[in-house]
Amino acid sequence: MATPNPIMSMQSTPPLSDPANTWNRRFAEPGFLFGCEPNGWLREHAHVWSPGEHVLCVADGEGRNSVWLAEQGLVVEAFDIAATGVAKARELAAQRGVAVNFTVTDCETWAWPDRTLDGVAAIFVQFADPPLRARLFANMVRALKPGGWLVLQGYTPRQLEYRTGGPPVASHLYTETLLREAFAGLDIDTLREYEADLSEGSGHHGRSALIGMVARRRPERGTT
Repeated sequence: MATPNPIMSMQSTPPLSDPANTWNRRFAEPGFLFGCEPNGWLREHAHVWSPGEHVLCVADGEGRNSVWLAEQGLVVEAFDIAATGVAKARELAAQRGVAVNFTVTDCETWAWPDRTLDGVAAIFVQFADPPLRARLFANMVRALKPGGWLVLQGYTPRQLEYRTGGPPVASHLYTETLLREAFAGLDIDTLREYEADLSEGSGHHGRSALIGMVARRRPERGTT
């Protein structure tokens, strides 16, 4: 039987009324809530980007994904709402000897570029309720340059049975149909629902119901 996770054990009343303070408290605890190693789906699919390309990590918390991408030779930006998480991310980048452009902000006030980025990494950004999620997804697509890649992972509704990470609210979780509709303007290369045993700190730990997507903004005519 899966061990209940404290994040999943919160009352099922979305959204968080004070997300900045909530995440600041969580990230203030000793250690790294989601570990220091990159997400497995991201590690598996980061080959879509080449060294020197410009990638954004959305709501990257304590920096595990952005720092790892910078270690692969990418030019990385990352933001998160929690100053305590970003402070840890900056320390991790310094320890690893890489540069990441970190910003403390939320996904509504982040200065989303237009058709600029080679990539967006959106790993477990399921804090967003459906209206916010629609705006967030639209901004991620808008930020990609033609030919740019999105790598995304989240939990499916079956995660409510496992309770090993993620939000305890069905409307925040992803299905294949939801992602196909939300990213209809992209060419979806990979979209897969699966189960796996995660070991990403105490925040994502145990048997998990996952969905991963890799999608590309269509190149302009005459390019590849």
